[in-house]
Amino acid sequence: MARRSAPLLRRLVSSPPPLPGHGAAARRTVTYMPRPGDGTPRPVTLIPGDGIGPLVTGSVQQVMDAMHAPVYFETYDVHGDMPSVPPAVIDSIRRNKVCLKGGLATPVGGGVSSLNMQLRKELDLYASLVNCANVPGLPTRHKNVDIVVIRENTEGEYSGLEHEVVPGVVESLKFCSERIAKYAFEYAYLNYRKKVTAVHKANIMKLADGLFLESCREVASKYPGIEYNEIIVDNCCMQLVSKPEQFDVMVTPNLYGNLVANTAAGLVGGTGVMPGGNVGQDHAIFEQGASAGNVGNDNLVEQKKANPVALLLSSAMMLRHLQFPSFADRLETAVKRVVAEGKYRTKDLGGTSTTQEVTDAVIANLD
Repeated sequence: MARRSAPLLRRLVSSPPPLPGHGAAARRTVTYMPRPGDGTPRPVTLIPGDGIGPLVTGSVQQVMDAMHAPVYFETYDVHGDMPSVPPAVIDSIRRNKVCLKGGLATPVGGGVSSLNMQLRKELDLYASLVNCANVPGLPTRHKNVDIVVIRENTEGEYSGLEHEVVPGVVESLKFCSERIAKYAFEYAYLNYRKKVTAVHKANIMKLADGLFLESCREVASKYPGIEYNEIIVDNCCMQLVSKPEQFDVMVTPNLYGNLVANTAAGLVGGTGVMPGGNVGQDHAIFEQGASAGNVGNDNLVEQKKANPVALLLSSAMMLRHLQFPSFADRLETAVKRVVAEGKYRTKDLGGTSTTQEVTDAVIANLD
């Protein structure tokens, strides 16, 4: 067969395929999709964090070692009461592209900035992705829950992107609606999801959330195969706790997404079983999906009974992101087997097991 010319190869590589039904002029903007890997072990920046963080990240390290996963960790000691994230940590994440993180405590008030937010802004991790799904064997009030919450991660009320215009008047900014809408629909398209729901408060915040809806509608028009609808955030919360199975992919501004994701966590077993990640164009940080209780309490730390399931599942997401799907499947299958068997569960899941006992059980179930 004749060799392809260099100009033709460049065109093939640089031009993504058109959307079905939209002709050659319509092009997909790929924001997050698998790329072939060569199997080379990959360095990952590790931040154990505060509270239960060292316990659950330690669990991940043990499981990764046991399954001989092709990753190795560069560990950095970072705590939420630091004035800023050390430059060496940022450099490590920029170099490695991927980070696994335990919870970082965020001081309430006092003008101390959240290091979680610093990381998201510094690395432009504009999309938070949280998977809220029933775990087999874990009893919950609702069945058939499988929701992906995609939240804008860098602007709005929750981002700290605010300033005092005049004494007593504070302004919060929103301006990145289009790219989170593109990410949500691209995720739905690539993962065979059928519906995207935009969560908003445009009935009151007509300009800010109105812009968000305009962006979602414009992007939705380019994906005719995906159903699109909109819901006001207060009704959304009510619908979530009464009939969550109606939702598929949810795209939200920053603050609403945090509330929606934590509400959804309560539907599927709590924050201890919900994985998540923060993704940008070039970098990704994987951590527990719901922020509520992500550093636990002193009793959990002293008794060493923190639940490692959420971070283990987040690590499976990380392995897929790194193009190691077989390792991700092994890890996810082992974790779900342990939960389904019910013999080793931490207190939040109705058991009495320690973090180490759950970790040992997961290792024993690795195929």
